[in-house]
Amino acid sequence: MTSNQKRACQALALASTLAVSTASWAGGGDSDEPRFSELSAQWWQWALSIPVSTNPLTELTDAGSICMVGQRGPVWFLAGTLFTGGTFSRKCSVPEGVELYFPVANAVQVNTPGICFQDAPLSVAQMRANAAAFVDGVTKMTVTLDGIAVKSIRRVRSKPFAAALPVDNVFVKPCEGDSPAGVYSPSVDDGYYVKLEDLKPGHHTLQFTALNPSADYDLNMTYHLTVVPVSKR
Repeated sequence: MTSNQKRACQALALASTLAVSTASWAGGGDSDEPRFSELSAQWWQWALSIPVSTNPLTELTDAGSICMVGQRGPVWFLAGTLFTGGTFSRKCSVPEGVELYFPVANAVQVNTPGICFQDAPLSVAQMRANAAAFVDGVTKMTVTLDGIAVKSIRRVRSKPFAAALPVDNVFVKPCEGDSPAGVYSPSVDDGYYVKLEDLKPGHHTLQFTALNPSADYDLNMTYHLTVVPVSKR
């Protein structure tokens, strides 16, 4: 973790990007807001619980071998990248009929007093402010699905949640080894998210970008997505 990251984070923090959608910008305050707040918490509980060696956030090739790790139920999560921008391509197969939920750009704060450069406990309000700093700095996001521009991106602030970190967790390296396994609470997320439904069976191409100049973050990713038919019998 660089000195800039230490000053900015104060607690465990992480930015991740991936996007796809089908409509226009949607803000908070509507009837879907509690559902999105819950899904964003679940997204991080999924992403943080997986060891680095098999974590979809760490996949930097187009092998497409680990995107299904930890998935179950009617909602599947898609991951972006950890801390870094760049140009990437991935492959992923998902079953027909599941909803896909994922961030365009997001940041998490995990309360870890005495661990990973954090001294005193942080309040939920303090953590929300820390997470918002990265998200507020995003100046540009673009998304295409099968070559068509899509814009249904929603700013979501998760409900507070508990994060369970394995031994080989995603914060071990940036925390210089000071990130022991355990359950940490509270944690909060802030970010731009999309929920995608009813993708037809077959191949789809997602391309998305996210830019945060203040954080020197510039991501360009192409996702080659295969929706696999599911028998109705």
